[in-house]
Amino acid sequence: MSKLPESVDGIPNICGAEEQVAAATADKGPVYLKESGIDFARIKSAFAIALHMHQPLIVSGTGDLGAAEVISNLKYMMDNPHIGDNHNAPVFHWCYTRMGEFIPQLVQDGKQPRVMLDYSGCLLHGLRHMGLDDVFDNLRRITCDPAYRRCAEWLGTAWGHAVAPSTPAQDFRLHVKAWQHHFAAIFGLEALERVKGFSPPEMALPNHPDVAYEFVCTLKDCGYRWVLVQEHSVECLEDGGSLQQRHLPHRLVAKNSEGESASIIAIIKTQGSDTKLVAQMQPYYEAKGLGRMPLAGRQVPPLVTQIGDGENGGVMMNEFPSKFLEVMREASGSETPPMNVTEYLEYLAEIGIRETDFPPLQPLHQKRIWERFQPGQGRERLENVLAELRSQDHRFHMEGGSWTNNLSWVRGYENVLGPMESVSARFAERALGKVSTREPRYRNALFYLLLTQTSCYRYWGQGIWTEYARELCRRASDILAHDF
Repeated sequence: MSKLPESVDGIPNICGAEEQVAAATADKGPVYLKESGIDFARIKSAFAIALHMHQPLIVSGTGDLGAAEVISNLKYMMDNPHIGDNHNAPVFHWCYTRMGEFIPQLVQDGKQPRVMLDYSGCLLHGLRHMGLDDVFDNLRRITCDPAYRRCAEWLGTAWGHAVAPSTPAQDFRLHVKAWQHHFAAIFGLEALERVKGFSPPEMALPNHPDVAYEFVCTLKDCGYRWVLVQEHSVECLEDGGSLQQRHLPHRLVAKNSEGESASIIAIIKTQGSDTKLVAQMQPYYEAKGLGRMPLAGRQVPPLVTQIGDGENGGVMMNEFPSKFLEVMREASGSETPPMNVTEYLEYLAEIGIRETDFPPLQPLHQKRIWERFQPGQGRERLENVLAELRSQDHRFHMEGGSWTNNLSWVRGYENVLGPMESVSARFAERALGKVSTREPRYRNALFYLLLTQTSCYRYWGQGIWTEYARELCRRASDILAHDF
């Protein structure tokens, strides 16, 4: 396969090679199992950790936001070390690159380390823009070198770190495809072939039936085999209850108002203090207390899975390195080894367990909808049912579930959501499907569209972050007004 350029006219390569990306993400059979080296027959349980990495892109550098450069928030931190906790910026830099040091060290010591990596497109572009090439050199080694690539599994995500429940479905699909383009341009199309799992930004899972259906369809259409979901953002399909087998794969089923259905394998991330649990390698110790479990007539090892921010917090910055190295040395070759999700699923498939054998689940609150609504009755009837449920129970919502379960991604942000929705509508009207994705004006408009939808502009509340969002919306609107 030919190599894609990493940037085009100063814009990260986020579109234009759709056919090559589709070919790379098509199912070609197992990608990790033949190199795994794990003796699945003798293990009793396993554990997996994922590190989520993200820094937003902001407009900063002068007193006038309208004339400011788009830079990484990490650069702003490094340039202003005396503000807040910006002094942590050099440690953040090390966090982004250190897996490229730890994995080779452990492999050379005869160990079998595992880690899953989730880096937003915003972060990757910002790091390259800052000239932090050491991050890419280290990550490329564990991503592409046959000696190490089985140890580090990349998870796909949304390029601009957009939350799926409140991002227009057609735009979320653009985020997913943009990340695949950008990843392939950095690490190669062959490396993209091994990206089979998806990590939703903020662990945000849509629970509106139509939005959830489009979310699952997007992942399936883009070649993903499984998605990571937060335990309290889903419910059992049959009774709407909580999950009973959290450490076995499930099947996320999404039905829309027109009666269509789509499903994808779901791996459960359990509740808890995410970063602390990962930094202290809690999944290993939980998995050590588990034994094989029944699934589709077989006894299989359960997989305890956790994801947390890979750079935030003192425990992750300071305690994680030594704990990671200690646990990987202890667990390698044991009855409870570290394992990445895709090799685990490939093992289950090899012994004859199919996706349809996994227990079904659905997004939160949907059981209450299906008690009043029959899929196929249409969007208007669905919206009437949702209105009835909201009026009867203030806790009922269609804003999705995430690991910030007490935070709304919608309420209180009308001053940002309005401009975002306007830009999205204008992009759909003037660019999407009407202009070649290879055209520079399309790529430029897409870049700014995706930036406007970064979750940080809402997560951090009103103030400078919403000012960043409005300025990016203004730039996107200007591009769409003058170039199309």
